[in-house]
Amino acid sequence: MPEPDESFIRRFFQLEAAGGILLILAAALALLMANSPLERIYALLLQTPVEISVGDFSIDKPLLLWINDGLMAVFFFLIGLELKRELIEGELSERSQVILPGVGAIGGMMVPALIYVAFNWDDPEALKGWAIPAATDIAFALGVLSLLGSRVPRSAKVFLTSLAIFDDIGAILIIAFFYTDNISLFALSMAAGCVCVLTIMKVAGVEHRRAYFVVGLVMWASLLKSGVHATLAGVVLALFIPMYTRRDPEFSPLKKLEHELLPTVTFVILPLFAFANAGVDFGNMDKGYFLHGVPLGIALGLFVGNQIGIFSLCWLGVRLGLVKLPQDMSWLVLYGIAVLCGIGFTMSLFIGSLAFEETGVDRFFDERVGILFGSILSGVVGYGVLRFALRERAGRQGGAGDNG
Repeated sequence: MPEPDESFIRRFFQLEAAGGILLILAAALALLMANSPLERIYALLLQTPVEISVGDFSIDKPLLLWINDGLMAVFFFLIGLELKRELIEGELSERSQVILPGVGAIGGMMVPALIYVAFNWDDPEALKGWAIPAATDIAFALGVLSLLGSRVPRSAKVFLTSLAIFDDIGAILIIAFFYTDNISLFALSMAAGCVCVLTIMKVAGVEHRRAYFVVGLVMWASLLKSGVHATLAGVVLALFIPMYTRRDPEFSPLKKLEHELLPTVTFVILPLFAFANAGVDFGNMDKGYFLHGVPLGIALGLFVGNQIGIFSLCWLGVRLGLVKLPQDMSWLVLYGIAVLCGIGFTMSLFIGSLAFEETGVDRFFDERVGILFGSILSGVVGYGVLRFALRERAGRQGGAGDNG
């Protein structure tokens, strides 16, 4: 018979909300260290230099950037695997289930970005962060949704998951086109050569994962040196992983790899990323610091922009007859999901690091303040709206059952 503590740990990691809970704990630990005598240790840890060299080729970065550029490439690789699976045989393979979250995702990216731009229009440096509030953290959002249990209709989970996938696609494109450094044509051509090799391997029917990983590693290093963000290598590589093998049509290398990576990404990589990026020092901040256009634009973009953008475009689409609201989803449930999509923690922090943290410019603002406040507000209010909406829904169903 297992020990009680082992049983508890096993049950915890089986919870749907476990990943979100670990993210919260990692962020809380970072905030605690950044606002205590441990702040110096926290800063020194993240700035620890780590170097890997092979001959004349070397990569020398602080630990923070190894987490953001290296470990997060694995996270994007998992996103790519999920995206390919969903497009081939998942929720995104059915046109009827794609249109509504697709419309919502457009509003959920456009309106938050416009709100941010409105607050920072006269500051060229601050405008670099326009995409920060246009991101949804699927792990946190689904974690909050799972706290409501089996009362949540399946259509709400499908809508949130599909919208987050579209949101991830948008974030990937934004990173590729807007957050690049000075381009090295030689390194970029090396990455393009890797894509050609992957294409040849795919056409030739190569099914060994290690072969794809070797080429993917070279592509990652090439992108790292090219100025295009290296995490995009993860997405590109994922699109070449075989969905099924020719020898065994029932076996899916992609699904197996996704299943193997999910615990590592959920319980190790994302909490590490949260710990490394959420350490905001509130000690020297005054009122003006919180009301600066960057944190204020991010917080309002996440909390106000997402609910307005997602809900209004979905409502307009339904009213125009372009899309249909699922039968088991009420307007209030849809609104609650829209508020919940304002949780932008992981991807917002990541885009924020690309926009500001790696520039080396001394600034009178910290984008992480807006991300934390906007995400917390969206999570709390979204949970409250959904709890009320589902209680009303259950009451109506109970009343209808009694009348029958």
